[in-house]
Amino acid sequence: MIGTVAEIARPAQPPARVLGMVHGTGRAAGTAAEPAVVERAAGVGGELVLRRDGGHYEIISNGVFLMDTRNGESERLLVRAAAEGLDGPLRILIGGLGVGFSLAEALTLPGVEHVTVVEREPAVIGWHATALRPWSDGALDDPRVAVECADLLAFVAAPGGRRFDALCLDIDNGPDWTVTPGNARLYAGGGLDALTRLLTPRGRLAVWSANAAPAFEALLRDRFARVEARPVPVPRGEPDVVYLAAGPDSAD
Repeated sequence: MIGTVAEIARPAQPPARVLGMVHGTGRAAGTAAEPAVVERAAGVGGELVLRRDGGHYEIISNGVFLMDTRNGESERLLVRAAAEGLDGPLRILIGGLGVGFSLAEALTLPGVEHVTVVEREPAVIGWHATALRPWSDGALDDPRVAVECADLLAFVAAPGGRRFDALCLDIDNGPDWTVTPGNARLYAGGGLDALTRLLTPRGRLAVWSANAAPAFEALLRDRFARVEARPVPVPRGEPDVVYLAAGPDSAD
């Protein structure tokens, strides 16, 4: 189990992360025409909105910009770096389907045998059969892919004996800015211990963040033999960061 770590309230949005400036290129409020709402849905974590802005789509949760289809470099790096140097067959877990960049990238990697995607929002999964299908490249139809509509916290607590060579987490705007308060448990000590138990001896953990998270990095260093923070420059200013953690038995 993840443990009894107290839920931490989501911190106030940092000034630089106004609506439309998080998780991808984003758009500054008040520039050009307002995006058009494609669909609203009652989600597990509140209201979800899919918007179209020119030729791109944006996902908004309870008024908080989560991600868009404009770039995806750091989301692709999340899985590519996690699998780097590992020989197949590879089993990958992706926490958070999003706009599909990470899943589509995973299926291009050599030796990938199976990808499990855990996504708690049915609406997000459904949008990949329609508007978001080009960005996930139809990956949900690939026989190597299994999509589980579940909360990642529940999945981690009861994985059914499954273990993975790469765990790639992208369900929040980072360890310091969670979409829902309960997700903070994943980035605390008990959550990291539970995630570690899902890894094979050579397995790696990769975590996406919209900003540097020094306290989270310190927790990783307490538990893993090798930890790396890979910044990814983005047009909005502060780089995205992909945190990589590996144990002593994983490949260099």
